[in-house]
Parts: sequence; structure tokens; C-alpha cells
Amino acid sequence: MGNIGPSAGRIRLALLLAAALALSSCTPGQYQIGSRTFSFPFGDSSPQQQAQPIPMQQGGMMPMPVAAGPSESFGRGPVKVALLLPLSGDPGTASVGMALANASKLAIGFIEANPNIAENITITLRDTGTSIEGATSAASAAVSDGAKLILGPLRADQVTAAGAVARSAGLPLIGFSNNPNAAAPGVYLLSVLPDAEMKRSLAYVRTQGKRGIAGIFPNSEFGQAQQAAFRQQAAVAGYQPQAVYGFTSAGEIPQIIGQALPLIQSGVIDTLFLPDRASAPGFAAALQQAGVAPGRVLLVGSADWQGDMAILQSASLSGAVFPSVDDGGLNAIRGEYQARFGTQPHPLSTIAYTATILANVNTLSMANPPYNQTLLISATGFNGRDGVFRFLGNGRSEYGLVVKKIATGGAVMVDGVKL
Repeated sequence: MGNIGPSAGRIRLALLLAAALALSSCTPGQYQIGSRTFSFPFGDSSPQQQAQPIPMQQGGMMPMPVAAGPSESFGRGPVKVALLLPLSGDPGTASVGMALANASKLAIGFIEANPNIAENITITLRDTGTSIEGATSAASAAVSDGAKLILGPLRADQVTAAGAVARSAGLPLIGFSNNPNAAAPGVYLLSVLPDAEMKRSLAYVRTQGKRGIAGIFPNSEFGQAQQAAFRQQAAVAGYQPQAVYGFTSAGEIPQIIGQALPLIQSGVIDTLFLPDRASAPGFAAALQQAGVAPGRVLLVGSADWQGDMAILQSASLSGAVFPSVDDGGLNAIRGEYQARFGTQPHPLSTIAYTATILANVNTLSMANPPYNQTLLISATGFNGRDGVFRFLGNGRSEYGLVVKKIATGGAVMVDGVKL
């Protein structure tokens, strides 16, 4: 994307080369961010979604950070940046927080090892636990400590709580939730949001000559956000959805397919959006059981489909397409991450890594005032390990996404990166 200041070449190099890491989990249960549910060993997850164990300390105990106050500081720059993550409480959630904390450390290591990149920031890691109160307390401590920027937390409710503290202090916050309801002016989300997914998907659908779109969404807060994005982006793209369905449980799948079947058979619906990863195989199978021939309807997923073996190995989803970040960034740091932390990088690692590199950018961290909105929402945007992105004035983000198609053995890219 466009230049981002006098050191644009060095910063772009940093953002392109630097990239994500993060540990995975080692405890029972699941952790959910938006529609993304990460299962832990002993949970009911597919093999692909089960994260690898966190390396154990001597004695076999999982590393547990300090529950209150700053857990750790790393980096040697003059600008203070707070990183708020869940490091205590629910063990599964804490392991994801530890994963992102390690991602940030890996990014700082990249900065320190590169003589062409100035060391502008010091990261102070603070524990939010899993509560709204914990996020509020951690954000307040960051403000009192003189932080100029807050990175995190993870969950939408915690981003909203910490964002309120940051905004009252005049500080920007870059959160990691993919629920657009957590965004606000000054509270930015460094995640692929439903708006970006729907915009990219609908642009591709139009190139395929499709005219009759419909969507099926879970009746959850995030599902409602996906539905709202679908309706809004459809209108922008010149579409009028033929039908929009909501569901609460998998038991409603036959009923919904029964309602859609006449519209599909008559050709009114030729494209069906199924962004919810957990239910998509069930809906696709129900379509075939109802006599809808493969390829009769184009099935469209979400970025949440990326890497899910239950999706990729579903015969009923063969030929379906979905938007995705370019996974080359995550793959590029697997070796370094494995060598340092003894496990594979977590799927969210690129977010924490990119956020740390972004915070160190000369033209942002050394500005007066640092990280001011004019710079953060520059239309030229930035390059991160997940590709090109930019922040909007309302706090939401746009990403350059590819489109992939499910084929034998996995997914293949059928359309390159576009914003």
C-alpha cells in the first residue's frame, strides 16, 4: 500500500518479514473469539483444531504469569505500549493469552535483531483475566503507567471495557476481537471482520455471474453481526438478498433447507452464504440429501473456514469458496517459532505479532502525539503478516483477502489478494 512516512521502506520490510507466532493450548474446553472456536486437547475438536501443548516448565507445571499488575516488560524503546491479555483464570483462555504474549516477544526479538529498524517501544504485559472488570483494571493500570497505546484484549466484551478506559484517557486501543460491535472511534480491531469477508466474497460472487444470493446465520451476537454485514455489503454490491435465515441449533438445519429448497430449485437462489464454520458441513450435507446436485448452488463460507479439516474434508462442501488471509505469513515463521517455543504457532499469532511491529513503526510511535488518529486511519494502510490492511475511522479494519475453493486434499486459491 502507500508510503507511511520517512522510514516507509524499513517499516514495510519489517511488517512484511515480521510475523506472528503464538502458543497453543493444553487444557480442556474451548475458547471462542467471534465465530472462531479453538478447542483444547481432551475437548470435542477435530484433530486440526486441537492446539499443541504449551512447553512445560520444570516439574511439569504450565507457566502461570502474575495475576495482577504488569506480568513482564520487554523491548528497549522509550515509548510505553501496554499489551492486555488473559493470562490467568480459565486455563484454556490463559493459554491463548500466553500464546499471543509470546507472539509479541517474537516480534520484539525481530526488531532488536534488525539493525535497520529503530527500537522505539517497550511492551508492558498486563493480565486481564477473563472478566470485564479485569480488562478495565488492566487498562486503568496501563494509563497510570504512562502507556501511549494499548494492544488487546481478546474478547469483544473486554475490548469494549478497556476501550472505554483508553478513550477517556485519550489513548488509542488496538484490540484483537473480530466482533465489529467492539469497534469505535479510537478503538481499532486488528482482525478480519465480517464486513471485509462479505465485501470480498460478494465481489467474487459477482465475477461468477451469480444473481440470487441468500444467507444462513446463527442467532448469536456474532451471527447477527455477520448477518448485518451480509445485508449491508450486499446492498453496496447491488444485490437484494432473496432470503436470510437464522438458526439456534443444528436441529433446525432440515427445516431451513426445506424453506430454501423451492427457491433453489426454481433458480431464485444460486448462491448460499454459510459463514458459520461449525454448521456449514451440516447445511451442505442437508442440501445434497434434499436432492440439490453439487454445483447447483455456490456455497460461500468465511475466513473462519481456513485450516479447518472438518470443512476441508467435507465431501458436501467440495467446490465451496471462502475468503481468507494469505496464509504464507504464518507459514513463514513456523520454523522460528518452533525453534524458540518448541511448538507450532497458534492461528491467532499473526495478529499479536503484527500489532507489535505496527506499534514500533517510526511514523506512529515517534509522532507528536504518538499514534494519533490521522496516522492510524491513513488510507494507504499497512502491510502485516496477514497481508495489507487499514483502519477505518469507526475503528473497524479492512484486509486484502484471497478467495479459496475447497478441492480434493484441501483448498486452492482461485482469486488473488484484493481489498
